[in-house]
Amino acid sequence: MRVGNGCVLHRPTLRPARFNLLLISGLIPKTCRVQANFVKTFFRMKNLRSKASFGLGTAFSFHYLCADETKSNNMETTIKKSERLASLDILRGLDLFFLVGLEGVLHPLAKAVDTEGFQTFMWNFTHVDWQGFSPWDLVMPLFLFMSGVSIPFSMARFKNEANYSRLFRRLLKRFVLLWIFGMMCQGNLLGLDPSRVYLYSNTLQSIAVGYLFTALFFVFTSWKTQMGIAVSLLLVFWASMKWIVVDGFGGGNYTPDGNLAEWIDRMVLGRFRDAASVDEGVVRFAPWYRYTWILSSLNFIVTVMSGAFAGQLLKNASFSARRRVILLAGIGAAMVALGWLWNIEHPVIKKLWTSSMVVVSSGYCFLLMAFFYYVVDVCKFTRGMDWLRVYGMNSIVAYMLAQCVNFRCLPHSLFRGLEQYVGPSWYQVLMAASCSLIIYFILLRMYRLRIYLRI
Repeated sequence: MRVGNGCVLHRPTLRPARFNLLLISGLIPKTCRVQANFVKTFFRMKNLRSKASFGLGTAFSFHYLCADETKSNNMETTIKKSERLASLDILRGLDLFFLVGLEGVLHPLAKAVDTEGFQTFMWNFTHVDWQGFSPWDLVMPLFLFMSGVSIPFSMARFKNEANYSRLFRRLLKRFVLLWIFGMMCQGNLLGLDPSRVYLYSNTLQSIAVGYLFTALFFVFTSWKTQMGIAVSLLLVFWASMKWIVVDGFGGGNYTPDGNLAEWIDRMVLGRFRDAASVDEGVVRFAPWYRYTWILSSLNFIVTVMSGAFAGQLLKNASFSARRRVILLAGIGAAMVALGWLWNIEHPVIKKLWTSSMVVVSSGYCFLLMAFFYYVVDVCKFTRGMDWLRVYGMNSIVAYMLAQCVNFRCLPHSLFRGLEQYVGPSWYQVLMAASCSLIIYFILLRMYRLRIYLRI
């Protein structure tokens, strides 16, 4: 560390966990510029003078330079700022706030309040059992849709490159990391029990699949070709579900135990399907688990592609802001109407990710994008919404903190004496609210230090 003229202090190598703790706790000054050289490329950080952007990895060493010394140092690097939609961050933040901040509090609150009116209200935060669609069923499609909106902004520069190796490396890295993160969240990877690891079971993995193919389609094909691909994938899923019959599954059967997507998941994933177990050499599938992933991947791609179409529309400089809003809203309304009309023949079932569900949910996403783009980016009105950026700009971190880390030990250690006074039901509300606040303050600290997870 260069303190003054010629005075240099050498810092020992720090472990990643300790370095992250120093950053979050504020012990490393905000006026310093951090650079990291990694032993393995799995972890990547650089240029933390204006913001920190890092992946995950193993060991690394670093040094940091005071801001007033960086001008004379050859390590000075120019950072190109990419175009960024404020409405995208805020809408994604709203989605993640519902998922990691609010929903976990509302369910114990509903049990504590225990009134008919509140139970009716909780329909908005509960998945439909099978056919149909609730507001809570939109959370996962919106997450995928938002990942697609960013593709035209982040991938446009690769269209003109002669060598696509950098693109392929980036997409492969993103795919692998998201897949591993998904297994950490829901695949029991952290349980370190090979007999209970599940291969394909999480939202992040559906984003990995959808983003990979959508980005490739965006870089190498025209928007008209992309539109044809999206429609074709919707029709392939519908035709497969309607006309393919195997071992009594399929042939237009959309029941939980008789649909084709269920049979494919059982055959392909087998013991590695979520909630599956092996009993005396026979794979047993949990009767309550009905989500499908293999055939449904066709429509995961379409959901992300629908977001990419919205992103291309928003990036198109030939459209005025008012026209963008009208197009987004018009396309959204048309898709919602078309999807519910298709529901008559091809039911809206989120757990199967049916084609009609994709059209309906993507239509709602277009409508939300139109509203937030108009309010935030056109009218420049962000009062009362800026705090959502804390979630939106670190959405994967927020999701993983909620899914992988149990924060209950901390509030329980502090407030356990209150349970005898407030009762078990309200004590659970206190625990859930405390965990949500802990996650928020971690994200807030990262936001203020400009530390963002980049994959």
